[in-house]
Amino acid sequence: MSEDKTPAEEAEALAADAAVDQIEQLKAEAAGLREQVLRYAADMENTRRRAEREANDARAYAIQKFAKDLLAAADYLAMATQHAPADHADPAVKNFVVGVQMTEKELQAAFERNGLKKIAPKPGDRFDPHQHQAMSEQPAEGGVAPGAVLQLMQPGYELLGRLVRPATVVVAAKGAGAGPAASGPYAANDEQPQGGGSVDTRA
Repeated sequence: MSEDKTPAEEAEALAADAAVDQIEQLKAEAAGLREQVLRYAADMENTRRRAEREANDARAYAIQKFAKDLLAAADYLAMATQHAPADHADPAVKNFVVGVQMTEKELQAAFERNGLKKIAPKPGDRFDPHQHQAMSEQPAEGGVAPGAVLQLMQPGYELLGRLVRPATVVVAAKGAGAGPAASGPYAANDEQPQGGGSVDTRA
């Protein structure tokens, strides 16, 4: 049987208990402060992301109309370079063609620098209704899966992730029937297979 504690020992035990209680209290307070700091940090990160998103949206809204107005010029330059003679004996004509090509290249580079990106799906790419607009259907050729992009008619553009103009495409027919042949400045060739059937004009 243990002997009774002296007053000094009891005081020391009480002090030790009080110290333990204080340590536990401090630990609880530290954990609460840590949780509060993490919550504040998360709020700050969310605020930063929201501000960045709003700034991008404001920038996109500010230049969207201007960018859209330039797309026609980009289309004409692309058509000019596509149909320009690859080799011509006249030096003046060759220099003119090079100048048009450089102008188109610089315009596209300016688009890229300002967040305006071209949407130009290739044959066989998956049809994306959020970025592509199907103008017609044709029988699948060259191993292109039914429903996939068969031909690009006109490239689309997106500005900082916001669609400005969808890419107009011809899609590979899923059934036996096919729509009329596609035509346009960005058609792959002038002779397309003809056929009857419905035309998909989904936006």
